[in-house]
Amino acid sequence: MPQYYEDKPEGGACSGLREDLGLCLLQSDCVIQEGKSPRECLKEGYCKALKYSFFECKRSTLDTRARFRGRKGY
Repeated sequence: MPQYYEDKPEGGACSGLREDLGLCLLQSDCVIQEGKSPRECLKEGYCKALKYSFFECKRSTLDTRARFRGRKGY
């Protein structure tokens, strides 16, 4: 579940999504029950929606049109 922050977290663009993705992976059954690393679980397809949102946010930082439209994500 996404966490909304009252203050913008430190770390620049997309840091909120990065934290939420990390929490999602650490709380997934893959890490807790199977004892795999979060990177392996990400490759297996856990937390797909947050992974896609984080990718779109990072891509929007490189997009020159983002200065008019604003960054995607939170």
